[in-house]
Amino acid sequence: MRTTLTIDDDLAGILQKKAGQQGHSFKEVVNETLRAGLAAGGSIASTRKPFKVVAKPLGLRTGFDPDRMNQLVDELEVEDYLRKAAKDDSAGH
Repeated sequence: MRTTLTIDDDLAGILQKKAGQQGHSFKEVVNETLRAGLAAGGSIASTRKPFKVVAKPLGLRTGFDPDRMNQLVDELEVEDYLRKAAKDDSAGH
């Protein structure tokens, strides 16, 4: 059967590269890939074990708020910038 199929550029590139490596035509590689995907029938995803994240305590001191870590980093960067700027000003005068 002849049909027109629009393939995303990234996929077309992968298929063309595969065709060149295997010495097959683009049409053959597309058909082989479609057959393999249809034969899998979604079984690949269903056979995977679910990924589980196990939380562990961070061992932080009482009263320490880990949500404010970015604020602390920002404050330290400002202090460092101001220290360097003051040093540059005193060296320039």
